[in-house]
Amino acid sequence: MSKSALITGSSNGIGYELANIHAENGHDLILVARNKCKLDVLSGALQKHYGIKVCTIEKDLSLAGSAGEVYDEIEVRGLTVDYLINNAGIGDIGFFTDSDWEKQERMIYLNITTVAHLTRLFLPGMIGRGYGKILNVASTASFQPGPTMSVYFASKAFVLSFSEAVNYEVRKKGVTITALCPGSTESGFHATALGEGMHVKERNLPSAREIAEYLDSSMHC
Repeated sequence: MSKSALITGSSNGIGYELANIHAENGHDLILVARNKCKLDVLSGALQKHYGIKVCTIEKDLSLAGSAGEVYDEIEVRGLTVDYLINNAGIGDIGFFTDSDWEKQERMIYLNITTVAHLTRLFLPGMIGRGYGKILNVASTASFQPGPTMSVYFASKAFVLSFSEAVNYEVRKKGVTITALCPGSTESGFHATALGEGMHVKERNLPSAREIAEYLDSSMHC
Protein backbone atom coordinates (compact mmCIF):
# COMPACT_ATOMS: atom_id res chain seq x y z
CA MET A 1 0.00 0.00 0.00
CA SER A 2 1.33 3.41 -0.97
CA LYS A 3 2.54 5.73 1.78
CA SER A 4 1.35 9.32 1.86
CA ALA A 5 3.18 12.52 2.73
CA LEU A 6 1.75 15.82 3.94
CA ILE A 7 4.10 18.67 2.98
CA THR A 8 3.53 22.27 4.03
CA GLY A 9 5.01 25.15 2.07
CA SER A 10 5.10 22.90 -0.97
CA SER A 11 4.57 25.42 -3.78
CA ASN A 12 8.24 26.43 -4.04
CA GLY A 13 11.75 25.98 -2.64
CA ILE A 14 12.56 23.03 -0.40
CA GLY A 15 8.92 22.01 -0.05
CA TYR A 16 8.49 21.88 -3.82
CA GLU A 17 11.55 19.67 -4.18
CA LEU A 18 10.43 17.41 -1.33
CA ALA A 19 7.12 16.95 -3.13
CA ASN A 20 8.98 15.86 -6.26
CA ILE A 21 11.18 13.45 -4.32
CA HIS A 22 8.25 11.79 -2.56
CA ALA A 23 6.42 11.52 -5.87
CA GLU A 24 9.48 9.85 -7.39
CA ASN A 25 9.33 7.36 -4.52
CA GLY A 26 5.71 6.55 -5.35
CA HIS A 27 4.16 8.28 -2.36
CA ASP A 28 0.75 9.90 -2.56
CA LEU A 29 0.82 13.56 -1.55
CA ILE A 30 -1.13 16.13 0.41
CA LEU A 31 0.29 19.51 -0.56
CA VAL A 32 -0.45 22.61 1.49
CA ALA A 33 0.46 26.19 0.53
CA ARG A 34 -1.07 29.62 0.04
CA ASN A 35 -0.71 29.75 -3.74
CA LYS A 36 -3.47 27.65 -5.32
CA CYS A 37 -2.25 28.22 -8.89
CA LYS A 38 1.22 26.87 -8.10
CA LEU A 39 -0.27 23.93 -6.20
CA ASP A 40 -2.52 23.03 -9.12
CA VAL A 41 0.36 23.14 -11.62
CA LEU A 42 2.58 21.01 -9.38
CA SER A 43 -0.22 18.56 -8.64
CA GLY A 44 -1.02 18.06 -12.30
CA ALA A 45 2.61 17.50 -13.24
CA LEU A 46 3.27 15.00 -10.45
CA GLN A 47 0.12 12.99 -11.14
CA LYS A 48 0.91 12.87 -14.84
CA HIS A 49 4.56 11.85 -14.49
CA TYR A 50 4.35 9.47 -11.51
CA GLY A 51 0.77 8.19 -11.46
CA ILE A 52 0.29 9.10 -7.82
CA LYS A 53 -2.67 10.68 -6.03
CA VAL A 54 -2.26 14.32 -5.03
CA CYS A 55 -4.57 16.29 -2.76
CA THR A 56 -4.01 20.05 -2.58
CA ILE A 57 -5.13 22.35 0.23
CA GLU A 58 -4.91 26.10 -0.19
CA LYS A 59 -4.18 27.45 3.29
CA ASP A 60 -2.27 30.26 4.96
CA LEU A 61 -0.75 28.46 7.93
CA SER A 62 0.27 31.70 9.61
CA LEU A 63 -3.37 32.32 10.53
CA ALA A 64 -4.96 31.15 13.78
CA GLY A 65 -6.85 27.87 13.47
CA SER A 66 -5.33 26.97 10.09
CA ALA A 67 -3.63 23.76 11.27
CA GLY A 68 -6.91 22.44 12.64
CA GLU A 69 -8.65 23.29 9.38
CA VAL A 70 -6.06 21.31 7.40
CA TYR A 71 -6.46 18.34 9.74
CA ASP A 72 -10.26 18.44 9.50
CA GLU A 73 -10.17 18.55 5.70
CA ILE A 74 -7.84 15.55 5.58
CA GLU A 75 -10.10 13.65 7.98
CA VAL A 76 -13.18 14.43 5.87
CA ARG A 77 -11.39 13.09 2.79
CA GLY A 78 -10.48 9.89 4.64
CA LEU A 79 -6.74 10.32 4.04
CA THR A 80 -3.90 8.90 6.13
CA VAL A 81 -0.65 10.76 6.77
CA ASP A 82 2.43 8.55 7.06
CA TYR A 83 4.95 11.36 6.61
CA LEU A 84 4.35 14.82 8.05
CA ILE A 85 6.79 17.43 6.77
CA ASN A 86 6.51 20.79 8.53
CA ASN A 87 8.45 22.83 6.00
CA ALA A 88 6.52 26.11 5.80
CA GLY A 89 8.22 29.04 7.47
CA ILE A 90 8.96 32.74 7.08
CA GLY A 91 11.66 35.12 8.26
CA ASP A 92 12.27 38.82 8.66
CA ILE A 93 15.37 41.02 8.92
CA GLY A 94 15.81 44.22 10.89
CA PHE A 95 16.04 45.54 14.43
CA PHE A 96 13.23 44.18 16.58
CA THR A 97 12.25 47.66 17.79
CA ASP A 98 11.68 48.74 14.19
CA SER A 99 9.88 45.59 13.11
CA ASP A 100 6.31 45.20 11.90
CA TRP A 101 4.66 43.40 14.82
CA GLU A 102 2.00 41.83 12.62
CA LYS A 103 4.71 40.13 10.57
CA GLN A 104 6.52 39.00 13.74
CA GLU A 105 3.29 37.55 15.11
CA ARG A 106 2.59 35.69 11.87
CA MET A 107 6.15 34.33 11.95
CA ILE A 108 5.73 33.07 15.50
CA TYR A 109 2.44 31.43 14.61
CA LEU A 110 3.73 29.76 11.44
CA ASN A 111 7.19 28.76 12.64
CA ILE A 112 6.14 27.64 16.12
CA THR A 113 2.41 27.18 16.72
CA THR A 114 1.59 25.53 13.40
CA VAL A 115 4.52 23.12 13.69
CA ALA A 116 3.49 22.09 17.20
CA HIS A 117 -0.22 21.89 16.38
CA LEU A 118 0.15 19.78 13.23
CA THR A 119 2.48 17.47 15.12
CA ARG A 120 -0.05 17.16 17.95
CA LEU A 121 -2.90 16.47 15.53
CA PHE A 122 -1.23 13.77 13.43
CA LEU A 123 1.03 12.10 16.00
CA PRO A 124 -1.69 10.06 17.81
CA GLY A 125 -2.75 8.41 14.55
CA MET A 126 0.85 7.49 13.74
CA ILE A 127 1.32 6.01 17.20
CA GLY A 128 -1.91 4.06 16.84
CA ARG A 129 -0.74 2.56 13.54
CA GLY A 130 2.74 1.91 14.92
CA TYR A 131 4.37 3.83 12.08
CA GLY A 132 5.04 7.42 11.11
CA LYS A 133 7.77 9.93 10.37
CA ILE A 134 7.69 13.64 11.11
CA LEU A 135 10.25 16.04 9.68
CA ASN A 136 10.38 19.56 11.10
CA VAL A 137 12.54 21.93 9.09
CA ALA A 138 14.60 23.99 11.53
CA SER A 139 17.81 25.86 10.62
CA THR A 140 21.40 26.47 11.60
CA ALA A 141 19.75 29.48 13.26
CA SER A 142 18.53 27.01 15.90
CA PHE A 143 21.92 27.00 17.62
CA GLN A 144 22.49 30.68 18.46
CA PRO A 145 20.71 34.00 18.95
CA GLY A 146 20.39 36.16 15.84
CA PRO A 147 20.55 39.94 16.17
CA THR A 148 18.46 41.56 13.41
CA MET A 149 16.61 38.23 13.00
CA SER A 150 15.78 37.71 16.67
CA VAL A 151 12.31 36.20 16.34
CA TYR A 152 13.26 33.95 13.43
CA PHE A 153 16.31 32.49 15.20
CA ALA A 154 14.31 32.00 18.40
CA SER A 155 11.50 30.26 16.49
CA LYS A 156 13.93 27.80 14.92
CA ALA A 157 15.48 27.10 18.33
CA PHE A 158 11.98 26.08 19.41
CA VAL A 159 11.61 23.73 16.44
CA LEU A 160 14.87 21.96 17.28
CA SER A 161 14.21 21.64 21.02
CA PHE A 162 10.58 20.60 20.52
CA SER A 163 11.47 17.96 17.93
CA GLU A 164 14.21 16.41 20.05
CA ALA A 165 11.98 16.26 23.14
CA VAL A 166 8.94 14.71 21.46
CA ASN A 167 11.12 12.29 19.50
CA TYR A 168 12.41 11.00 22.85
CA GLU A 169 8.85 10.57 24.10
CA VAL A 170 7.82 8.41 21.10
CA ARG A 171 11.10 6.58 20.55
CA LYS A 172 9.56 3.15 21.32
CA LYS A 173 6.29 3.67 19.47
CA GLY A 174 7.36 3.22 15.84
CA VAL A 175 7.46 6.94 15.13
CA THR A 176 10.44 9.22 14.56
CA ILE A 177 10.57 13.00 14.72
CA THR A 178 13.52 14.63 13.02
CA ALA A 179 14.62 18.26 12.96
CA LEU A 180 16.89 19.21 10.09
CA CYS A 181 18.95 22.38 10.29
CA PRO A 182 20.00 23.63 6.83
CA GLY A 183 21.89 26.86 6.38
CA SER A 184 21.30 29.41 3.63
CA THR A 185 19.76 27.89 0.54
CA GLU A 186 18.98 28.98 -3.00
CA SER A 187 15.23 29.35 -2.52
CA GLY A 188 12.55 32.00 -2.16
CA PHE A 189 13.16 32.44 1.57
CA HIS A 190 15.47 35.45 1.34
CA ALA A 191 13.13 37.32 -1.01
CA THR A 192 10.35 36.92 1.54
CA ALA A 193 12.51 37.93 4.49
CA LEU A 194 14.31 40.82 2.82
CA GLY A 195 11.65 41.99 0.42
CA GLU A 196 11.42 41.63 -3.33
CA GLY A 197 14.48 42.84 -5.20
CA MET A 198 16.82 42.15 -2.28
CA HIS A 199 19.44 39.42 -2.52
CA VAL A 200 21.91 37.70 -0.22
CA LYS A 201 25.43 37.82 -1.64
CA GLU A 202 26.71 34.35 -0.82
CA ARG A 203 28.48 31.93 -3.10
CA ASN A 204 28.10 28.18 -3.50
CA LEU A 205 24.77 27.95 -1.72
CA PRO A 206 23.21 24.48 -1.91
CA SER A 207 20.16 24.26 -4.12
CA ALA A 208 16.70 23.57 -2.72
CA ARG A 209 16.89 20.16 -4.43
CA GLU A 210 20.14 19.26 -2.65
CA ILE A 211 18.69 20.24 0.71
CA ALA A 212 15.48 18.33 0.00
CA GLU A 213 17.41 15.18 -0.90
CA TYR A 214 19.35 15.41 2.35
CA LEU A 215 16.19 16.04 4.36
CA ASP A 216 14.45 13.09 2.72
CA SER A 217 17.37 10.73 3.36
CA SER A 218 17.47 11.78 7.02
CA MET A 219 13.91 10.58 7.53
CA HIS A 220 14.96 7.06 6.61
CA CYS A 221 18.04 6.84 8.87
